[in-house]
Amino acid sequence: MRFNMSIMLNRLETTDSTPDDRRLRIILAAETIFAQKGLLGANMAEIAQAADVKESVIYQHFKGKEDLLFSIPEMRMRELLESLELNLQGIRDEASLLSRFVWFELRLSIVHPNVPRILIFECRSSKEWYRSPGYRLARRYAGVLMGILASGVEHGRFRSDLDLKLARDAILGMMDFMYVAFVLMNETEDPTPDLDGLMDLVLPMIEPRSSGKGVASSKYERILLAAEEVMASEGFSKAKISTIARKSGVSDGTVYEYFQNKEDLLLSIPGKRLRDHMERLNEAFEIKTPLKKLQRLIRMHFSLYLTNRNFLKIFLLHVQLNPSFYQSSGVEVFQQYYRVVEDIIREGKEDGTFRANVEPRIFRNLFLGAFSHLAIRWFIVGEGPETDIMQEIEEITDMLCRAVLTDEALRALEIETR
Repeated sequence: MRFNMSIMLNRLETTDSTPDDRRLRIILAAETIFAQKGLLGANMAEIAQAADVKESVIYQHFKGKEDLLFSIPEMRMRELLESLELNLQGIRDEASLLSRFVWFELRLSIVHPNVPRILIFECRSSKEWYRSPGYRLARRYAGVLMGILASGVEHGRFRSDLDLKLARDAILGMMDFMYVAFVLMNETEDPTPDLDGLMDLVLPMIEPRSSGKGVASSKYERILLAAEEVMASEGFSKAKISTIARKSGVSDGTVYEYFQNKEDLLLSIPGKRLRDHMERLNEAFEIKTPLKKLQRLIRMHFSLYLTNRNFLKIFLLHVQLNPSFYQSSGVEVFQQYYRVVEDIIREGKEDGTFRANVEPRIFRNLFLGAFSHLAIRWFIVGEGPETDIMQEIEEITDMLCRAVLTDEALRALEIETR
C-alpha cells in the first residue's frame, strides 16, 4: 500500500469542520491561539471567544491553561497514530518503512504545522508535560519508529549492534530541526524534497556496511579486544583461547591465523593501545582530517553543555524550544555554529572522506536534533535506569560519523575503533 497523505488531510479537515462538541471546539480554538501566541501569551478569554463558549465552560473541561495545552497533542496524537498505522500497512522492508515514517513527519510540517510547533516549543519546555496522557501518546508515536528499527535489526536490515534509543533520538531530533529550519528560519519552501537527503544520512548511520576486507580486518581487532577483556578478568594464565575466540565471535583456529600463541596475543594488545594513545596525543595539538574534526566537534559540543547543567537546562527548555529565539539577534551566533558544522561536512566531501551526496544543512539538523533529544532524555525526562552518558556520547558520535563516511573511510574507522 502506497502512503496516502490525503487520508491524513481528510481526517484532520473532518475533525476541524464545525464540531458540535464544546470540548472539541475549545481544543481547536486553543490550538490556533497557542500556536500563534504560546502558552504565556494566550489567555482563556480569547480562547473562549474563539470557541464561542463562556470562559467558565472551559474550566468545566480543563483544570487550567496548561491542561488545555496538553490536551491538544493528546487529541492530535490519537489521530496521527491511527493515520500512521494505516499508511504503513503492507510495507515489509524496514528501510521503506523508515522512509515512509520520515516522509510522514515532513508532510506534517506542511499539512498541520501547529502540531509540531506546540509539541516542540510549548509542551517540551514544561516538566509537567512528561507526566501527561499526551506525552504517553507521543511515546507511542515514537514507539512506531522504535518498532521499525527493532524489526530492521532483527531481520538483518540494520546493524546488529545498533542502539535503538540513540537511533530513535537522532531521527526524531533531526525532524525537529527540519521543522525549525522550514517554519521559523525559512530555509526551504517545502521540506519534502529533502527526503532523499535525509535518508542518505539516516540509512548509512544504521545499516551494516562492510566489505570482505573490512570484516577480515575487524576479526583481528575483535580478537584483541576480547583478549584484553578476558585476560583482565581472569588473568593471563587462566585465560583460554577458546574463551577469547567465543567472545570475539570467531573459531579457535581463526585466532591462530592472526597470533602464534596466547603470549603473542597478549603482547599485541599494548601495541594497539599505545598506537591509539599516541595518535590521540598528536590530535590534541593539530587536527587535519575532516573525520577527526567532526568527531572532536561532536564530543566538544556534548562536553560544553554537560559541564554546565544549569545552562543546558535553560538552553533546552527556554531558548532552543522558544520560537522567539529564532527571530532574535542571538540566533546569529547559532547560525555561525551551523556554518562550522556545515563547513566540516563540505571539507570532508572535498577530500573524499565523506560521501558526495551528503547535504551539510540536513546533517547539521541531524546532529543538533540528536543532541537535543538525548539531553532531554538524560536530564529532563530522567526515565529508566542510570544511563552511561559517556558511553552513549561515544555511540552517537560513531553513528553520526557513519551517516557521512564513504565505505572506504568507514572501514578504516571500524578497524581503528575495534
